[in-house]
Amino acid sequence: MLINGDRLKRHLEELAEIGKIGETGVCRLAHSKEDRQAVEVVKGWMEEAGLTAKIDGFGNLIGRVEGTEPDKPILVLGSHIDSQPYGGRFDGTAGALGAIEVVHSMRENGITPARSIEVICFSDEEGSRFNKGIFGVRGLAGMLEEGELERKDKQGITRREALKEFGVEPDLSGSPAYQKGDIEAFLELHIEQGPVLEQKNRPVGIVSGISGPIWLTVTLEGFAGHAGSVPMPMRQDALVGASEIIRKFDELVKTEGSETTVGTVGSMQVFPNSRNIIAEKVEFTVDLRDIDLEARTKLEEKLYKIIEETSASFDLKSEIKEDTRSEPRYCADWIKDIMKEEEEKLGLDAPTLMSGPFHDALIMSYICDYGMIFVRCEKGISHNPLEFAEMEDIEKGVGLLYATAVRISQS
Repeated sequence: MLINGDRLKRHLEELAEIGKIGETGVCRLAHSKEDRQAVEVVKGWMEEAGLTAKIDGFGNLIGRVEGTEPDKPILVLGSHIDSQPYGGRFDGTAGALGAIEVVHSMRENGITPARSIEVICFSDEEGSRFNKGIFGVRGLAGMLEEGELERKDKQGITRREALKEFGVEPDLSGSPAYQKGDIEAFLELHIEQGPVLEQKNRPVGIVSGISGPIWLTVTLEGFAGHAGSVPMPMRQDALVGASEIIRKFDELVKTEGSETTVGTVGSMQVFPNSRNIIAEKVEFTVDLRDIDLEARTKLEEKLYKIIEETSASFDLKSEIKEDTRSEPRYCADWIKDIMKEEEEKLGLDAPTLMSGPFHDALIMSYICDYGMIFVRCEKGISHNPLEFAEMEDIEKGVGLLYATAVRISQS
């Protein structure tokens, strides 16, 4: 084996104990005490692998090993170790710990890279706590927006306060940390979070590109009243209006989207949230993404029209706030070529497939070429405690990551 699979398995199992929920679930929200505990443990594994490790002002954990030609653009590997509130054991962690294993195995195999290598566990990729993800990588890339440190979680805690509780002083002065030309390539391994590899009966896939996500927060405001006394025609019911918008949005994506379009409403808040009061205010999230930018744009325009017309029909005020907008980003051909050559040597028969979920690689693509490797996961389940990937498949994926990293680091 190119890597130490037993060590990687042990690290994955130990990390899954931090923030464990139920038998197989994980909850390590960004900047939480569980997140900090995980960062400290993984930092120790980085140091065991020969990396010099630090935690920056965004909460990113960054390890570095110096190459013999330090003036060359560096190679960066990584993913994230934060989780959804009801998440699984492999999302992000397979790639983050796999990257550390690559560097550890290179050292044990007597390979000294020409290029310096950095391994990064990016802070708050998931975005579930502050409703805006890929935070740490955007900090490194200089892509944070005004007021991001003042965003609040559901308990009213700002990101600034959470980072201080996490143990770092929020510091935007180092952003961007990388300029174009500083990095030769970024490589990320991740579980697929979809069913394609399982359907093809393949353990590993090579990613062609990442769909561009739009995240919106829609607020509808009507008027509260007694559920027993306000006649139906006189109601300004924000929840009924929201339900109609959500139904029409789902129908729109299903009937007019492309084969790669997906749309989701995943979070909703109702005020005053009482069974015998007509809902006055509803806030819900929209996630719309596609690898086809033109198709996504057309659906977004139609969604705005649905919101406008439905709000007028139910006599509601509406507001739409844009939380995230990214265009589709394609993997570099030269990196995919290397991966293809190396997977053929390993006998993996890896297909090429696109990524519907976004990843830290999406942001890294704005400052360097990138490549991604997917590992098969059972039934495509992710963001769920039932998320599962066979260790044998993870080892094969990390083996391909290793072979690719060796090629690029020595070039």
